[in-house]
Amino acid sequence: MTKTLSIAHLYPELLNLYADKGNIQTLVRRCEWRGIPVAVTKVGIHDTLDLSQYDLVLLGGGSDREQELVGRTLREVRKEWKSAVESGLPLLAICGGYQLLGEYYQLPDGRKVPGLEVLDLITVAGTSRLIGNIAIESPEFGTVVGFENHGGRTTHQHAPLGFITKGHGNNGEDKQEGVRYKNVLGTYIHGPLLPKNPRLADFILETALSYAHIDVPLEPLDDSLELKAHEAVLSRRILRQD
Repeated sequence: MTKTLSIAHLYPELLNLYADKGNIQTLVRRCEWRGIPVAVTKVGIHDTLDLSQYDLVLLGGGSDREQELVGRTLREVRKEWKSAVESGLPLLAICGGYQLLGEYYQLPDGRKVPGLEVLDLITVAGTSRLIGNIAIESPEFGTVVGFENHGGRTTHQHAPLGFITKGHGNNGEDKQEGVRYKNVLGTYIHGPLLPKNPRLADFILETALSYAHIDVPLEPLDDSLELKAHEAVLSRRILRQD
């Protein structure tokens, strides 16, 4: 019998501002359609987090207040996070969750919310929000589409998730979006990210299955509906902006 893939959805009661549960649902369905056993654990802010129990972790986005609360909780086990990331734990971090992976997030009032410091990354609040449909190009994932809405300007010293063709990305200046480090993917693309980007969703699943030592190939799926949604964003919302 195939081992069950274990996914942790961290603090969904606080970090689900951008429908991040849609990313979880996409990953679960793509496993179920292939007959791969999968289990999702919702980890609350008062629960004990043991990263060794999971094959994939989702850290979503929230408001500044919620992000500050989660940041304090995460830093209590910062060493464990660092060790897990360096050991290859697959992690998908969206918006506020992405910002928390770095050294700090500087709020509009100048206060700094300390992060996990697992990435060489900082975020500073801007004077305006970066909002709109976004498309990026990645050599591994092709075109990735979605929506962004963030006030933070992020800079880091790692590889990006992709390069901007439409939108603002990390900071509106360097034409880069997101981050890639070992098995960590961080991004400002939400709404949620994965339903319209099946190629990226399967990459995350392949990474998690490998990390879990589950030797099951991902059989091709009929992604016609997902690809129609992908193309609709490109043709109706992004390319039309030219």
